Amino acid sequence: QVQLVESGGGLVQAGDSLRLSCAASGRTLDNYVMGWFRRAPGKERVFVARVIWSTGTTTYADSVQGRFTISRDNAKNTVYLQMNNLEPEDTAVYYCAAKRSLYRTQYDFWGQGTQVTVSP
Repeated sequence: QVQLVESGGGLVQAGDSLRLSCAASGRTLDNYVMGWFRRAPGKERVFVARVIWSTGTTTYADSVQGRFTISRDNAKNTVYLQMNNLEPEDTAVYYCAAKRSLYRTQYDFWGQGTQVTVSP
């Protein structure tokens, strides 16, 4: 089992920055893929970004490419999502997730989510 706890959400204005954190516990993440997803009000949860823990390789949704950066800290077993130049459309609950392999379709573990609200 992997436990994930997100933090860092809040209320900001358009153009501001936020950094979300996801602390993982329960096992090492060497073979895991860590992802960030978000669910906007009235919409389905969608992919934001992911990082392959062992290589640091990253992938982003088109909507956040160039504004968001996902990273991981091996020593702290923590993954981050640096969000710059935030837009009202980024308002959502952000979820951290982990899956055991790049080739798995579904993520195996999820955090409880953290709210990000961007005002115009």
